[in-house]
Amino acid sequence: MRKQLVNPTSAPAPAGPYSQVAQIDLGGGKLLILSGQVALDDDNKEIVGPGDMTVQAERTLDIIGQLLAAHGATFADVVNIRTYLTDMGQRAEYAAVRGKYFTGDLPTSTTVEVSKLFRDDAVIEIEVTAVVSAA
Repeated sequence: MRKQLVNPTSAPAPAGPYSQVAQIDLGGGKLLILSGQVALDDDNKEIVGPGDMTVQAERTLDIIGQLLAAHGATFADVVNIRTYLTDMGQRAEYAAVRGKYFTGDLPTSTTVEVSKLFRDDAVIEIEVTAVVSAA
């Protein structure tokens, strides 16, 4: 088994000193573990849609889609999603956005409310794990 820690150039750079994706070779495929993502702009300076769950969920899932695509994966390859919300009262808005990205077989899921994320204006953070078959 071989692991690689990578930051694909086709997706926004990490917002700090960490890797965006851990890729683990499974022989007949690969396991992708993505770091938690928030709705930062491409320069990692500003949150896109401060305080707006719908806008932030869309931006965050778009970033996750870019990270998955860089490894030949799609949302259909996601097996687990973990979501951190600063207000569980906005779960319906998040669910509406999430339903646009995840169709067909749905991944396992955990959604929790947290008091704060690493940016005061972020209302959601999402991390996923995906399994991709060898081509």
